[in-house]
Formats: sequence, structure tokens, C-alpha cells
Amino acid sequence: MSKEDVARIIAQEQGLVFEAFDEGTAFSLGSRVRERALREQLGLVVDVRTFDRTLFYAAMPGTSADNANWVQRKVNTLTRLLKSSYRVVLERTFEERVFPAHRALDPAQFAIAGGAFPIRVRGCGIIGCITVSGLHERDDHQVGVEAICDELGLDKTPFMLPPL
Repeated sequence: MSKEDVARIIAQEQGLVFEAFDEGTAFSLGSRVRERALREQLGLVVDVRTFDRTLFYAAMPGTSADNANWVQRKVNTLTRLLKSSYRVVLERTFEERVFPAHRALDPAQFAIAGGAFPIRVRGCGIIGCITVSGLHERDDHQVGVEAICDELGLDKTPFMLPPL
């Protein structure tokens, strides 16, 4: 399943592209996740940012400062590797949930955990990310992907990961 999941995530990363992205888009995107969390009573944090600043942040009941820390570490991983943090999880060739020492990526700063997904703008490339923390890492990932699909007005079906 991992190879198929990686291929699907690469398709998500290549297919979910914004024509433009600004503060209003970030608010709308983050609000979609927050509204879903309220509706489904999901204990999660959602963070939408460009690489230079946070544009939207919401913490739902049941979350803690640990979630904010996980968000930052997932963001750092995406920012360094320019791919979904869940893709990093699935592509790793080692068992540990920390980067090998030769990568010099301190586990206090970089998480190997799903939930950060790139925000890509046509003609610009990756400019930031949406990050979710609080659910299973596959669900964190998929919540962000589904919100982007909704924001872009796209059918979610081709972008869904199969259930575990």
C-alpha cells in the first residue's frame, strides 16, 4: 500500500494548485478545517502559513501546546524537504521516527509525521503549507487535502487515500 500511497500523494501535490494565494484564501482554507472539526468534534489544530508567516491558526477543544509543537516540527520538515510530511513518513527507508544523524535534522525541530501539506501556486511553486495535528497522521494529512480540494472546487475522489 505504501508505494500506491506515495504515488497518490505525489499526484495530490502536483494536482492541488492554487492560481493565487493570499490572506483571504488562507482564512477560508483554515476556516473549512475549523468548521469540519466543530461539526465532527475533532480535537485538532490547523495552521495555514506562507513560509514567512502564519496566516491562520485555530486550536479545537482537546488539543494542547503539544499540538502546536507538532505543527511547527511538521512545518519545518515540509519547508526543508518541500513535500508533504506524510510522504516523508512513507518514503523513509529506516524504522526510526527521527532523521538519521548525517541529515543533521534535530528531532526537537523536525518531525517525521504526517499532517503538513504544501500550498502550491501556479507559476510560483510551493509558498507555504496547511498543517493539521491531533488525529492519526494519515487523517491529519487527508483533512488538509480535503480542505484544499473544497477551496479549489475540485472533486475529492481522485485525491483521497484509501482507508488503512
